[in-house]
Amino acid sequence: MSETESVSHSDASLEAKRQMEICNACRYCEGYCAVFPAMALRRDFAAGDLTHLANLCHGCKGCYHSCQYAPPHAFGVNIPATFATLRAEGYATHAWPAGLGALFARSGTIVTLVAVLAPVLALLLAMALHDPATLYTAQTGTGAFFRIVPYWLMMVLAGGSFGYALLAMGMGAARYWRATGQRAPGPAPVAEAAFDILTLRNLGGGGHGCNDIDDRFTMHKRWLHQAMFGGFMLCFAATTTGAIYHNVFGWKSPHEFLSVPVQLGFWGGIGMLIGTSGLLWLKVRTDPGPVAPALLGGEYAMLALLWLIAATGLLLLGIRHTGAMGVMLALHLGLVIGFFLVMPYSKMVHGVYRGLALLRNAQERRA
Repeated sequence: MSETESVSHSDASLEAKRQMEICNACRYCEGYCAVFPAMALRRDFAAGDLTHLANLCHGCKGCYHSCQYAPPHAFGVNIPATFATLRAEGYATHAWPAGLGALFARSGTIVTLVAVLAPVLALLLAMALHDPATLYTAQTGTGAFFRIVPYWLMMVLAGGSFGYALLAMGMGAARYWRATGQRAPGPAPVAEAAFDILTLRNLGGGGHGCNDIDDRFTMHKRWLHQAMFGGFMLCFAATTTGAIYHNVFGWKSPHEFLSVPVQLGFWGGIGMLIGTSGLLWLKVRTDPGPVAPALLGGEYAMLALLWLIAATGLLLLGIRHTGAMGVMLALHLGLVIGFFLVMPYSKMVHGVYRGLALLRNAQERRA
């Protein structure tokens, strides 16, 4: 028996178990998404199985709007909201270090505080390292950014916070994988899961889209997630390319607008702005029935933080040859560092656990 299965069900897990037993008897939603075929493979639902099914759910809400037992029916079946609550509980359970799992309960407040404090601290640090007037003086030519924040310090702060985020999420993922008793995957399930992750196939529901706002099917959520995810990856590629330019070829930023790192960062920032703005709009407009209200604060805060990172990055590109560059650089760098620090304890970890759930689902289908 696995670690998760050996412990008693939590209240959220018990409610998910009750609803899954009703769904398993009904089977009306079998074609709506990946959850219901995976559910049908089980006669009983251990805690680890429920956590897996919750992470396999992409929140398309199709099951809620089609369910004859949804509220106000006495059965009160609300899979999207129940699974969202169970996912958050699972994130806290498997968080690393373990004591920081409690941050998920107040992720909205934590993200907001870090988003405010990190840029302020970055500004103060930049002023402490140089004459404060440097922040307001136009810096041009090779290495202009590093006259505001030294390259070594930028690498220590940004690289260190990013490394910590990867370590914390990796340790949480390993704990989750062990707790659900999974074996090492073969190449075929890995390839299948990778395809599902990169295409966000499950955000298409059963192929006709998600119920993003009401009971109408659309692809809005899938397209906006693609814009945000693609934009984020382009920005990561821009940073990686810039590091290669600096450390391998000795080409120091700021680079020309048509250079590879600047183009990657520019279009990545545009994608992130479109994705985050659209997802915020969907959250405001959506039917509140299949939503877990307690989780909304953290989701709004993280989307707003990503929006600010993209916006300050694009503004920095536009004013990098003016006296406003120093302050904008410190603000942008502070927001990025803050994002990395809160990433393992926010909604952002859903990508890791959902990816592992897709991998387990691929294994189960092949077994």
